[in-house]
Amino acid sequence: MKGLIIINAYWRAACVTEQAERLREELIAQGAEADIMRNGFLPVGVGRQGIVNEIIGKYDFCIYLDKDKYVSELLEKSGMRLFNRHEAVRLCDDKMRTYAALAAVGLPVPRTIPAPLCYTAGSTAREDVLGGAERRLGYPMIVKTSYGSGGKGVYKADCRADLDGIENELLYSPHMYQEYIRGSAGRDVRAIVIGGRCIGAMLRTSDGKDFRSNIAAGGRGEKYDIGSDGARLAERAALAVGAEYAGVDLLFGDDGFIVCEVNSNAFFGGFESAVGINVAGEYARYVTDAVKRGL
Repeated sequence: MKGLIIINAYWRAACVTEQAERLREELIAQGAEADIMRNGFLPVGVGRQGIVNEIIGKYDFCIYLDKDKYVSELLEKSGMRLFNRHEAVRLCDDKMRTYAALAAVGLPVPRTIPAPLCYTAGSTAREDVLGGAERRLGYPMIVKTSYGSGGKGVYKADCRADLDGIENELLYSPHMYQEYIRGSAGRDVRAIVIGGRCIGAMLRTSDGKDFRSNIAAGGRGEKYDIGSDGARLAERAALAVGAEYAGVDLLFGDDGFIVCEVNSNAFFGGFESAVGINVAGEYARYVTDAVKRGL
């Protein structure tokens, strides 16, 4: 059995290559061979004879650690078994699509309003758009870009002046307005779900100066007892987007957990250190077992 681990063509952060290497080690421990490749080098595209995939047949599966939904679609349509599958990558890549998928099955998410897409040069923030978001959500208000990870592209507006500034900065980027969950200021829970099962959770807290708690933004993590209700919510969130491997972020709402995000390629280095669970090993076992069973 031989697998391919795909990582982003441009992202050079150590956590990217370290995650791929950890998975490769654990796949080898499961008796599988594995190569790591950046997607910029993939001979994949379309042509007059259909989809071109020059690596098809060389690998039994692919662990897709990127958010490039075009490559994932081409690989899957040409016959490669992806972990995660293309649809999960597509839904998790776009936060607004994620919320729509979660809300459609009745899972609790923050009240969220998509910003209208702007294609017209020279435009400025519209009063009716910002006024509507202000009336429905109040302040503080979270403004998020639809694409981003590690806490990047997430802003907090405390007043209309803040919102005006953020809106004009993001006007030409897909983004959304979202209610601020006060009980989760500077803290959240990251749960890891593999094969439909929550294997553990980590409490993430900020340094006290940032409303975000992401490890990449300077937060710290510690093992957390998520409880059966929290675990079940994380599992349902992963199922809603079709993710076989997911990092599900939960916020502390007044009446229980609220799903903040579902990440299809969540980094697990900090999680392994904080929680003491071999995430790479769990994922490798799941992948090789699924391939053996033809799932």
